[in-house]
Amino acid sequence: MPARAKTKPAVGFADSPVNQTLTAEQKIGLYAQMVRIRRFEQVSLKHYQAGKIGGFLHLYIGQEAVALGGISLAGPDDHFITAYRQHGHSLAVGMTMAECMAEMFGKRTGCSKGKGGSMHLFAPDKNFWGGHGIVAGQTPLGLGLAYGLKYLGREGCCMCYLGDGAVNQGAFHESLNLASLFDIPVVFVIENNGYSMGTSQVRSSAYTGCLAKRAEGYAMEWDTIDGSDLYEVRAKTHVAMERARKEHRPTLLEVGTYRYYGHSIADANHKKYRTPEEIENYKQHHDPISVFRRKLMEEGVLDDARAEAIAKEAADEAAAAVRFAEEAPVPTVDDIATDVYWETDHGTSASKIGWHFFHDRSVPG
Repeated sequence: MPARAKTKPAVGFADSPVNQTLTAEQKIGLYAQMVRIRRFEQVSLKHYQAGKIGGFLHLYIGQEAVALGGISLAGPDDHFITAYRQHGHSLAVGMTMAECMAEMFGKRTGCSKGKGGSMHLFAPDKNFWGGHGIVAGQTPLGLGLAYGLKYLGREGCCMCYLGDGAVNQGAFHESLNLASLFDIPVVFVIENNGYSMGTSQVRSSAYTGCLAKRAEGYAMEWDTIDGSDLYEVRAKTHVAMERARKEHRPTLLEVGTYRYYGHSIADANHKKYRTPEEIENYKQHHDPISVFRRKLMEEGVLDDARAEAIAKEAADEAAAAVRFAEEAPVPTVDDIATDVYWETDHGTSASKIGWHFFHDRSVPG
């Protein structure tokens, strides 16, 4: 595991202004959201292994506080985009377990109508622009979303999440350069779980101190965050979001976190390139759900009975989501020709011009 430069045990972040405003019920709500995400992932794993979910499955177990910390600060003009490890982000923005699970089952009632699968969950009505399977492919898209906010004169920002494996891609560096050069209100969030697929950070990236320090080459502010503490994630992310909203200046954040499972469920060697002691140490001392639960109990906000009730509610919701997905209809053959071109779906004048790949080639169109 790489050293977590600048990341330190959280002290006092519960007292930061953005966390002081939380009511007891709001704190419990945040805890419940992390529990929901974890339970959704656990159930997804079960049904993936049973052959009911196709494609790949990138689990978010161990990283729950990262997505929730930033998304819980969302305003009406804040937008979110991420990579393929994105079930946690989807649930955090307000998507239901049912529509997410149905998508993973490839059903028409899924959030992407069964066409996206695990890696491409979208909710435009919630300012959530996906899940993207191309490594770092979402970074210029996030830049564009943020540019649009500035162009329209809206006080918002785009939170663009990426993994540590994406920081060496050219598109990411081009995005950093443009973001700083043109004062774009974007916050790039590196979810650093220490491994680019199966390659440790020290073997995949050249850096001094931490990955976020690369922002200095683009005259951009940066910070590192302990991703096991929801309070710290919220406190430090809020600073970056406000910088984007008020000053139109970008930020690069690096959040130290950890995934319990492999890069995907197809990663059969995840226990070979990491020691059992390393995995167990994170579970025992840095699990974001356990850390936040302890904090809330120390504050007198949460007790064992309420925590057990939250766990049961999450389990029941996940079970209901599976039933919904199993009973939902599959896409039809005709569905292959929809959601490809906006023009043809909406019958615009542009749809009458030129060829579209699903047209009958014997008939001019």
